[in-house]
Amino acid sequence: MKNYLIFGASKGLGDAFVKGLPEAGDNVWIVSRSRPKSLEILDGVNRFWIEADLSLPSSPKLIADALAGRTIDVFLYNVGIWESSGFAAGYDFEQDDPEEIARIIHVNMTSTITCIQKVLPNLKQSTNPKIILIGSTAGLDNTNNPQVSFVASKFGLRGIGHSVREHVRPFGIGVTCIHPGELAATIPYEEGAQKAIDTYGGTRIPVQDIVALVKCVTTLSRVSCVKEISIPAMTDLNA
Repeated sequence: MKNYLIFGASKGLGDAFVKGLPEAGDNVWIVSRSRPKSLEILDGVNRFWIEADLSLPSSPKLIADALAGRTIDVFLYNVGIWESSGFAAGYDFEQDDPEEIARIIHVNMTSTITCIQKVLPNLKQSTNPKIILIGSTAGLDNTNNPQVSFVASKFGLRGIGHSVREHVRPFGIGVTCIHPGELAATIPYEEGAQKAIDTYGGTRIPVQDIVALVKCVTTLSRVSCVKEISIPAMTDLNA
């Protein structure tokens, strides 16, 4: 039996993690602002919702209190917000709102740090604990992405992963950063990888591929240290 804490899990890739990672008998705590539909699935997995807005500094303590000292085996931070006009033609960094910039940095980086800090006591109770941070190929070098705040936050996530890894190494907690390219996140997990491949002509990664990667990492023994995995789409020449 595994106990999962999954952030950003009400839709897209996070929803796929909630559906594809756990097995019957496992416990999953889902952190999101909106109530996830996955709570209604009857598959033997015990799913619990922690309603939290990660833009609020009070959320990490709220989450830790909701866990009430329970053991957490897998801490999966799958959160990434970006500029309101990002990933669109005509995006202009000079038009970014300073308040939006601050929110991106807080949710994508500060909240990552403070949530890890608050949940470390829960992870230390596990016999094979894992911290997995979902980044982006936009946070890697030379990927030609002009969205300054989003790119900076995902580049910074790598630094968080590397430094937290050194802090938790004595406790045998693995820390892995996974950097996907563009995902077919609009295609629900249960509709299958082939639909995602067909819908986007093979240019976007099916969420099933990322679920498979995470499942692999979480099943490794605590002897192994998987630091980073970059997984762009085959057609992405910039990644």
